[in-house]
Amino acid sequence: MTRTHRLGIDRIACDGRGLCAELLPELIDLDEWGYPIIRDTTVGDGLLTNARRAVAACPVLALRLDRSTDRQ
Repeated sequence: MTRTHRLGIDRIACDGRGLCAELLPELIDLDEWGYPIIRDTTVGDGLLTNARRAVAACPVLALRLDRSTDRQ
């Protein structure tokens, strides 16, 4: 079993401020209206600290980081 983290967005709560893309540009782009697009929902160990910062900094709590278990 491998534990991973997955990044998600509550699109209803998001108001498109773009802070998440500034803090985690390796995984998040912005569309033409400034709303986030997650390129890869799987967060590797090297980006976990930055992903946690982006989640904590979201002013409307629209970004989340979920722990998942992959069975292999």
